[in-house]
Amino acid sequence: MNEDNLIDKRKLLKHLPDVIDVQQMSDFLGVSSKTGYKLLKEGVIDHLKIGRILKVPKVHLITYLSSCCQGEK
Repeated sequence: MNEDNLIDKRKLLKHLPDVIDVQQMSDFLGVSSKTGYKLLKEGVIDHLKIGRILKVPKVHLITYLSSCCQGEK
């Protein structure tokens, strides 16, 4: 992910709720929901588990995007 793309994603983050579900996260990242669940299961993106429901705080999505950008440098 290049830095310009990260800046665009950060602008879009303002419109997301503070906590999102896996489908919203997957749509935002441009991946399938299967890949979204895989990212959570492997611990790539931190998340909350409430009963059987998985939720992703926006701050964890920002951390993930920042780490993606850092890895390219």
